[in-house]
Amino acid sequence: MSNVEQRPYVPAKKINTDFPLIDSDPHFKRVIGYARTSDYAAGAATATAGPGILLLMERISPSLVGKGGFAPIMRLTGAIGLTAGFLMTYQRSILRFYGFTENSREVEKDMKEMVAKVKKGEPLYGVSSTTPYIQGVASRNSRYSGLWLHVMPWFNFVNHNQHGVDTAKYYQQAERELEAEKR
Repeated sequence: MSNVEQRPYVPAKKINTDFPLIDSDPHFKRVIGYARTSDYAAGAATATAGPGILLLMERISPSLVGKGGFAPIMRLTGAIGLTAGFLMTYQRSILRFYGFTENSREVEKDMKEMVAKVKKGEPLYGVSSTTPYIQGVASRNSRYSGLWLHVMPWFNFVNHNQHGVDTAKYYQQAERELEAEKR
């Protein structure tokens, strides 16, 4: 056995928050899938703010750059706005996973999703084609990365089992539901 495989599991740091932690390193698809309509609305508002303000400024005080000068600036502003809008949507959703904002809807959705996986016998956090060591590296690199989206956008695209929560609650709930179904 090589030295690399003998490295210990590094648990996620527990952060005291007002709401329960759902996942300290959620997969990209889960973050997007759990986003609320209000997240998309905030993202759309953010995306349209830049181009909207630029158009307003052009109306108030025209730049007089000519027919071909304004379009490239609008395209660039639109691209920056779309990026900022996506990051706004993503951050609003991921903060609920961390328990920094109200997340009762997401806690309920997470419980239903994970209990359904337990009942089907599927792995809770998906199947990964990478080694356990690489999964640990990926987890350590992207854990709580949603807090730094304004510095460097970093997303978790790796399925692994290091999410900072006790998964026993999913199995216990599945057992309770199966017991209730037998009666």
